[in-house]
Amino acid sequence: LEIAEGEFICMVGPSGCGKSTLINLIAGLEMPTSGRVMVDGVAVTGPGTDRVVVFQEAALFPWLTVRQNVEFGLKMAGTLAEERAERAAEYLKMVHLSRFVDAYPHQLSGGMKQRVAIARSLAINPKILLMDEPFAALDAQTRHLLHQELLEIWEKTRKTIFFVTHNVREATALGDKVLEMSARPGRIKKGYAIHLPRPRRESDPHLIVIQQRILLSLQEEIAKVVKEEDLDYWIQKEAGRLIDGPAGGGAI
Repeated sequence: LEIAEGEFICMVGPSGCGKSTLINLIAGLEMPTSGRVMVDGVAVTGPGTDRVVVFQEAALFPWLTVRQNVEFGLKMAGTLAEERAERAAEYLKMVHLSRFVDAYPHQLSGGMKQRVAIARSLAINPKILLMDEPFAALDAQTRHLLHQELLEIWEKTRKTIFFVTHNVREATALGDKVLEMSARPGRIKKGYAIHLPRPRRESDPHLIVIQQRILLSLQEEIAKVVKEEDLDYWIQKEAGRLIDGPAGGGAI
């Protein structure tokens, strides 16, 4: 897998194939048992401020205000208070939360919390934004709104974005390219380049054709997962029968 600087890459795949593991490897939160992850020609050996993860849950500090949450990484890096305030204000404006700088997380909606998480990630100026199903828990209307805001941010900053999702429509709406992972053991099965202007219309026939191709290929991988799970169930059932006997009489 090779990602160019400034690309917006989306990844889809069946549950359990390793999408989140790949995010963790790129982030340096886990180390590979084989192979290596390189950023600008340098091997990843641990977490770094050049790579930031936005998780499915916003993971904000509930005792800090919106501004303080966004400033947190900068404060840990030793950034002066005046610069922290300027950068927090800049990115909160970018995610349209300037009016909520003094609010606490419990006063925000789910979509607003995710916007704070994105602003916090951008504030430390990473090269790569890693997004692990960040909008999965949101309703369709909020998700659509955040798609537009994320694309605006990407167009302004040109960060490299690696976005994991289960939603094929979401992936094709956002990405320059959609990567598909196979069932376990997870491998990059296919890549789908999307040369369509943004914002993309869901009703665009060219987009629908790409979505159908991805879905058909994904169905093959999901079928493998189901078959494997059925086989595991049958093996466990047979093992139990052999050990316990038909009436718990002890066949072995």
